[in-house]
Amino acid sequence: MKNLQKLLHAASFAARKHSDQRRKGSNAEPYINHPLEVANLLADIGGIDDVDILSAAILHDTIEDTECTPSDITDKFGSRVAGLVLEVTDDKSLPKAERKRVQVEHSPHLSPDAKLIKLADKISNVRDVTNSPPAGWSLERRTEYIDWAEEVVAGLRGSNKPLEQEFDEVILLARKKL
Repeated sequence: MKNLQKLLHAASFAARKHSDQRRKGSNAEPYINHPLEVANLLADIGGIDDVDILSAAILHDTIEDTECTPSDITDKFGSRVAGLVLEVTDDKSLPKAERKRVQVEHSPHLSPDAKLIKLADKISNVRDVTNSPPAGWSLERRTEYIDWAEEVVAGLRGSNKPLEQEFDEVILLARKKL
């Protein structure tokens, strides 16, 4: 599969998988906006042009949040893309607090490519928590999320300076707004 075709196929696949989902934020944006933003952050700010990394970014929540299986990703996009998606996929069988702890512990041990996806994901999520917080999220809960995101990103440092700078700017803005 050619690069552009692979990327567009990933976007189309993710859009179908997330078609009935909305983001938790007050704007209730279509869910697909998030993985597309993650891929755009990687390309526009991080300078990433590796189609497998960008495809994995677009697909990064499909296993975690839809009925998609690892073999679905492998069959359609190859083992490298599937491996990256799996690296950044939370184990939903764990309680939420445990999943958050695991992300902090595992972030330094991700592959360099998975670190890029995780970093862009945290940028996108912190932006959303700041600009369109989920209904019912108190100031304390939003602050806790931002603190936790910083802990996760601490383990990702050294992977991409422009993305790290963007994360730092997003965190500063979030703290000012909160």
